[in-house]
Amino acid sequence: MDNTDTRFADRVDAGQQLAARLADMNLDRPIIFALPRGGVPVAAEIAERLKAPLDLILVRKIGAPNNPELALGAIAEGGDQEVIINEDVWMMTRTEPVYFNEAKAAQEEELVRRQERYLGDRARLDPKDRTVVVVDDGVATGATMKAALTALNKRGARRVIVALPVGPEDTLHGLSDMADDIVCLRRMVQFHGVGEFYRDFHQLSDDETVALLNRQDASS
Repeated sequence: MDNTDTRFADRVDAGQQLAARLADMNLDRPIIFALPRGGVPVAAEIAERLKAPLDLILVRKIGAPNNPELALGAIAEGGDQEVIINEDVWMMTRTEPVYFNEAKAAQEEELVRRQERYLGDRARLDPKDRTVVVVDDGVATGATMKAALTALNKRGARRVIVALPVGPEDTLHGLSDMADDIVCLRRMVQFHGVGEFYRDFHQLSDDETVALLNRQDASS
């Protein structure tokens, strides 16, 4: 019986493995954009290996009624805020528009809080005419990643690469029209959640997120 544990040790391990794969692509002056919080330690390893600058793309999931982990949709930062809706989830949960609007407003407030907490007065990186690598610790429905990709494409990124440790094959296929390349270490047919592919999948704190960004600033 094969008892080999193929899970990532943690997000750092996943980031190092992704970084090795991306290093072989010889990317031209990439910018690394992380989806916080879970994507930040993954992206930090990639930025360090590629000697590339790191920034955040702030997104928030809009959870379904009575099941906040199920993505009804997602929003991304920006003046013209990007909103993604999972139509299948909307129909399945029979969500009322009033619920969606209230949930969206709450996540808009959280976007503002996170921008102030994580970024402060830090200068933001401009993706226009650049290769961007968009990183998270995994995808499930893909709603937050779609919101991030929509925002970065609208900001004029020249080449968009999605970098993920793990995701379900159908979700990855759904992202393919929004990115030039998708680098995913574990493309799964059977998938129950991102956390099952990590031995350590603790929820990052705000302090951990800020510390990782500060470390990257100090090394750049």
